[in-house]
Amino acid sequence: MFGSGVLKGLSVTLKEFVATYIDDLKRIPSRYAGGRQLLDQTETPPEGLFTVQYPEERRKLAERFRYIPMLIYEAETGEDRCTACGICAKVCPPQCIWIVRDRDEKGKPITRPAEFYIDTTICMNCGLCAEFCPFDAIKMNHDYEIAAYDRMPDLIFDLNELRVPTTYYASIRPTEWAEEEAARKEKEAEKAARPAARPAEKPAAKPTPIALTAAPAEPAAPVKRSPEEIERLKAEAAARRAAKAGGEQK
Repeated sequence: MFGSGVLKGLSVTLKEFVATYIDDLKRIPSRYAGGRQLLDQTETPPEGLFTVQYPEERRKLAERFRYIPMLIYEAETGEDRCTACGICAKVCPPQCIWIVRDRDEKGKPITRPAEFYIDTTICMNCGLCAEFCPFDAIKMNHDYEIAAYDRMPDLIFDLNELRVPTTYYASIRPTEWAEEEAARKEKEAEKAARPAARPAEKPAAKPTPIALTAAPAEPAAPVKRSPEEIERLKAEAAARRAAKAGGEQK
């Protein structure tokens, strides 16, 4: 039959349209009367039409919803988790992250970012930066209302715009926060349970090498003789010389 496909498609549309009012009758008071049943759902209802009157109404976002990254700092101390290692910038597919490491008074680099920028017009919200960060310093934010008239500098987020406290991260991603805290406490408990390191033992004394040749003997001290003994020795020596000379003459 000519036009049967069009009629079939319109019948589906009509069915969904009617189901919308039936669903509203089931949910009295509806969201227009103050109820928020549909708005609080994180999944789209399978039946009926559903229009969010944005910006007056906003649907609840799923916990793992990801948008522009954010940098975490400790709420108690204000210390940044980021060490400016640069791993996030290396794994970023569109290369929208660039970091400048901070330096001390002597000019030596330290583990802290002096500048941190993300070009939100290039970021594809893939989440690889958060996945590969070894310090849990960068996470995906839920803030998607970042529209602006100018790309520069409104859509180039700097360090101050990216920093958020741990309390904010725990509020939008409670499951991930609880898992990370449990893993961190378990790691600290294992570290505390390890036995104290033994002091390093002193190395054994090296054996004294044996000399291959005997050391030369020290000269004997001269023997002191009395004058009488000296005269006697002289006389004996003279007698031996005289006896020797007489023997040669014979």
